[in-house]
Amino acid sequence: MVRLSRSLERISRGWVALLAVVIFFVFTPLVLPGQAARFEEVAGDGPSPDQSFLYTPSDLYEMAEAYGPAGRAAYVQARWTFDVIWPIVYTFALFTAISWLGKRAFPEGSKARLLNLVPILGLLFDYLENICASIVMARYPAQTPVVDLLATIFT
Repeated sequence: MVRLSRSLERISRGWVALLAVVIFFVFTPLVLPGQAARFEEVAGDGPSPDQSFLYTPSDLYEMAEAYGPAGRAAYVQARWTFDVIWPIVYTFALFTAISWLGKRAFPEGSKARLLNLVPILGLLFDYLENICASIVMARYPAQTPVVDLLATIFT
């Protein structure tokens, strides 16, 4: 863990952190609204697992039902195209910014400098949620026990 944290710190020079944050702030208004609009055209404007702070397996199945076949297909496609890139963008911005600031705020050897690993956990859990929710959507109306519960835990 310490080795990984230090590697992230080495990558996180000032210009790299600034570039990552700029990419994040450009990507957010230019790409996210278009993705949301395309999905809304097909699936409607109901709730989505990605936009829900908490949901249950039954909520996930209700979303799948409300999306309809085309909406579920669009959901799965978005998770395996756009939603592969988006977590990388926000994780890169977060770990570089936290690493750059951490080097300046905390002394060498401080456990607080390990905070730059938190965005990596976010990336991992985001991908795990996307995998599980995609499986549920792809298999609907069949129930997918355990996977449906894991999606709610990973969110």
